[in-house]
Amino acid sequence: MKKITLIAILCMIVVIPTFAGGYLTNTNQNIAFLRMVARGASTEIDAVYSNPAGLGFMANEGFHISLNGQSAYQTREITADFLTYTTEGGKPATTPFNRHFKGTASAPFIPSVQAAYKMGKWAFSGSFAVTGGGGKASFDQGLPMFYALTMAGIYSQSKGLIKPGMYDVKSAMDGTQYIFGLQLGATYRVLDWLSVFAGGRMNYVSAGYKGYVKATLDPKFDAMAQLLPNGSTLVDMALDVDQSGWGVTPIIGFDAKFGNFNFATKYEFQTHLNIENKTKENTTGMPAYDHGVNTPNDIPAFLSIAANYKFLPNLNASVEYHHFFDKNAGMADDKQKTLKHGTHEYLAGIEWDVIKLLTLSGGFQYTDYGLSDAFQGDTSFSCDSYSLGFGAKFNVNSKLGINVAYFWTNYKDYTKNEASYSGTGLPGTNVYSRTNKVFGVGVDYRF
Repeated sequence: MKKITLIAILCMIVVIPTFAGGYLTNTNQNIAFLRMVARGASTEIDAVYSNPAGLGFMANEGFHISLNGQSAYQTREITADFLTYTTEGGKPATTPFNRHFKGTASAPFIPSVQAAYKMGKWAFSGSFAVTGGGGKASFDQGLPMFYALTMAGIYSQSKGLIKPGMYDVKSAMDGTQYIFGLQLGATYRVLDWLSVFAGGRMNYVSAGYKGYVKATLDPKFDAMAQLLPNGSTLVDMALDVDQSGWGVTPIIGFDAKFGNFNFATKYEFQTHLNIENKTKENTTGMPAYDHGVNTPNDIPAFLSIAANYKFLPNLNASVEYHHFFDKNAGMADDKQKTLKHGTHEYLAGIEWDVIKLLTLSGGFQYTDYGLSDAFQGDTSFSCDSYSLGFGAKFNVNSKLGINVAYFWTNYKDYTKNEASYSGTGLPGTNVYSRTNKVFGVGVDYRF
């Protein structure tokens, strides 16, 4: 009974969902992104992250700062439908086991700060933000794979004597993950129309995972418990581990401005990163979660290409493309190799200065991850999506601006059919779905 359920515990590591961007990268580091989405050709203070080369074209010299706070809420849901061994003779049941599992991931406050000092042709910038992860995911009822493997394991090890309905399975799982990023760099305006950037980001990962699976006989079958080595306890395993690691991301950027047209590109090199276990409890028997073990967790290289055009003095629009080179970034067990391609993102946004004191904006983003059945799992799954963002900037005076925005994502359900559901030898299906909502407020100030 213990052997087969170990596989379930093996995958207890949860990837906390990012709110915009690739698997391990948050691109929503400023409220300006939430309200317009396509900010890759910005020349304002949010360009510290989205287009650092564009700082060479900032309208005002001196010190600029942006303080931002976001609140995000996401659900991760799995509808499981799989066969179990319940009939005499070890034959599969004719009626599938069906259950809906729901997990929530919340980040009540995601802070970020961007700052820049522009002096002539030079601009020096820095930022601190949660560049990946940023919340807590909780599955209070565990995951379907835990149930499937536990049920199959109990039936197999008891030679069919103990069947579903004779015992209770309880499981739960919590995971937190934060990737903190400190970025520094310099921008230089080489020509009247060309600006370049070079810099880097120091990334620090802090994660923690805690979960358990426990199966016990129903009290009315206590007589059978006398035949079992552990009495009425059929399965009892737990995992409590913290993880940490760090890596450096080199960044370069270019910005070319011709009249009302601005073209910008940014490239973030791949970050080689390992996370190390600090294990408090591991009764799974799996060495992958022993204290001191390292696991690859590379942050993929990232390319952004964007263009902005000012149609009128008070009206501009942007289009943008992102690519995350996910297939080249190391993951545990080389999971990245199962992807069909790296992440593609397509963005567009528009901004309208209604009056001197008020700017309105909105934008759209479509994300295609290149998913495959082999990549998707109960503890770590993604869904292609489109997102809508909208909001306003209140220009209090020539130096102070306040941004407010709402960002909503609609995910496409992913259906995974397995001939051997979670390794049980019986067929089953999971339907993965997600929701995401982000609200943000930010303050921009120029000294």
